[in-house]
Amino acid sequence: MAEEQTELEERIIIKDQHTKEIDLVNRDPKRINEDVVKVDFEDVIAEPVGTYSFDGVWKTSYTTFTVSKYWCYRLLSAILGIPLAVIWGFLFALISFCHIWAVVPCIKSYLIEIQCVSRIYSLCIHTFCDPLFEALSKICTNIRVALWKE
Repeated sequence: MAEEQTELEERIIIKDQHTKEIDLVNRDPKRINEDVVKVDFEDVIAEPVGTYSFDGVWKTSYTTFTVSKYWCYRLLSAILGIPLAVIWGFLFALISFCHIWAVVPCIKSYLIEIQCVSRIYSLCIHTFCDPLFEALSKICTNIRVALWKE
């Protein structure tokens, strides 16, 4: 009985990974669009002191701007939201697939192959360059530099 309960809980957990509850109140929890799309009426239209329109025009303009922005966004997201979600899901799946199955294996293969080359390169440097630089250092050990100010 306990095994059946554990198996049922595991199925629920696995299902919840793909169909988890989303927050309908805070729709930008990571604040991706914090500064990008916050455009209010005051950010676009402003009347300086001394050049005011009629109060009714100002209020109507504010209402028209706010409502049209709100409903245009809702209409566009209703029409294009799901198709674009499919496209973006496909694109990010493709990127993930390429990264997992092509990029990382190529990098790992390169690192394995370059390790052999780096050992040969290091051996050549130590064999040929180390004695040369040691000899040059022994030649230059007795050089003294003196500076006089005239």
